[in-house]
This record gives sequence, structure tokens and C-alpha cells, in this order.
Amino acid sequence: MTKTTAHLPADIAALSFEDALAELEKLVKQLEDGKAKLDDAIGAYERGALLKRHCEAKLRDAQVKIEQITVGSDGSVTTKSFAS
Repeated sequence: MTKTTAHLPADIAALSFEDALAELEKLVKQLEDGKAKLDDAIGAYERGALLKRHCEAKLRDAQVKIEQITVGSDGSVTTKSFAS
């Protein structure tokens, strides 16, 4: 569990990126529809904000793991962190 996901509800923290994004998209469509009661819309917005934070954390975690392959002038192949 990363520092950003430590304060998320367990049900959101357990979601994969794809599942969290799908739920977030569903909530956005419901909010855009404008037919929800105010309390329901507020709850959906709050959950959406948590899902967004979870997705962003998952993307940051993935970015840290990505490495770039570089070829040196002498033909040697090395890897370096994507963020470098």
C-alpha cells in the first residue's frame, strides 16, 4: 500500500486501476445526467474524488516501475528509470 492509498476506504484501495477508472467513468456519467438527488450527487462526487486519487496513485506507481532501455555509443545496452 502506498502513502496515497493508505487513507482510502478498503473497497477502493483494493480496486485495480481499470476497475477504479470504470467506476469513476460511471459516476461521472451519472453526475452529468443531473437526475440524482443532491445527497446522492454529493456522495457520488466524494467517491469519485477518492477513485480519482486512487487511479493517480496507481499511475504514479506504474511510472516508477517503467524503465527506459538506452544504447550507449559503444553499443552497450542499459536501463534507467523512466523518471530520470
